[in-house]
Amino acid sequence: MKFTLFHLMPYADLDLERTAAYPTAWVVTPNSFYDPKAGAKLYNRYLDELELGEQLGFDGIAVNEHHQTAYGMMPSPIVMAAALARRTKTAKIAILGSAIPLRDHPLTLAEEHAMIDNITEGRLITGFVRGIGAEYHAWGTNPVFSHERFHEAHDLIIDAWTKPGPFRWSRKHYHFEYVNLWPRPFQQPHPPIWVPSQGSSETIEWAAHPDRKYTYLQTFSPLKSVRRYLEQYRETAARHGYTASDDKIGWAVPIYVAETDEIARREAKLHFENFRNRFLKMPIEMLLPPGYSSIESMRGIAKAKAQITGDITLEIAVEMGMFFCGSAPTVREQIAAAWRDMRVGHLLAMLQFGTLPADLTERNMRLFASEVMPALRALTGDSNPRSAAA
Repeated sequence: MKFTLFHLMPYADLDLERTAAYPTAWVVTPNSFYDPKAGAKLYNRYLDELELGEQLGFDGIAVNEHHQTAYGMMPSPIVMAAALARRTKTAKIAILGSAIPLRDHPLTLAEEHAMIDNITEGRLITGFVRGIGAEYHAWGTNPVFSHERFHEAHDLIIDAWTKPGPFRWSRKHYHFEYVNLWPRPFQQPHPPIWVPSQGSSETIEWAAHPDRKYTYLQTFSPLKSVRRYLEQYRETAARHGYTASDDKIGWAVPIYVAETDEIARREAKLHFENFRNRFLKMPIEMLLPPGYSSIESMRGIAKAKAQITGDITLEIAVEMGMFFCGSAPTVREQIAAAWRDMRVGHLLAMLQFGTLPADLTERNMRLFASEVMPALRALTGDSNPRSAAA
């Protein structure tokens, strides 16, 4: 199993008392609550934490994209990836992911990702997403066409990366007289592509198709749902006549490690519950606007969400396998049990969440890297253990 440090970069200084009147931290909470001086400090702190991830031996570091929200201050993950490209030397840099249907010019994204791939000499992992429903409210984009635009933008980017130019490209949503990418990607034919998802049936089927065989990444969800979605990916692969290897399966999950179980739960409780119940929470019509998902996917996601009604506590999240929390031995066994059950090839560890402060985040990272990660590498047969001595 490979380990990636995944950072959401939340606006951790959000005044939770004054913003409690708003139903969600997405789109509708006024940006007057954003203090640029505080934000500047957070950006630099978070970049330092990702750089430390490489020093501690993580295989990769990951950023993502969200708009008009305190949940994650990364409307442009390419900016974060560019900042990390020259400050790191060995870790993969994963952009998880770029919301390609929102863009009117996908070629810009193709160019920017190719630049990062060249600067890092092939350390880029590209992620493609449709963007959650809230992004369509933020951008004023019709969610009915999200699947069409996603597939078309994907095909355009892949063609731009792999076909000799110049050539003409014209379909329903995108039209270019000249496609002639400079620079081309460093990795050939293109960087690895990961596909994060909440559990959309269409996304799972698309990622697992033999024309692509992209790594599927299940985002923050109850363990029971994660198991079902990952099994669907493997079943789709089998239906197409191939076996999905473990490295095609990933899972992003928040984790907190401390000296004892009691200390871990006490220290993490407020910050995790802020993450889940304030930063992540949104009305269902914002999460899944009309036309965003098929009826089948809506039913599946609604079934998963039905496991959780209203706010949840840290204790419930741990019980449901949504959050690993405890001493190093406890967290090792929690993750080991999940790995034995699901054979996840990539664990994306969310070691900062919600309002978790810098000192607790750094200690969490160091304990996970030194006391959890090595044992899990040994268990899962990872042949590339990196030093966690920093």
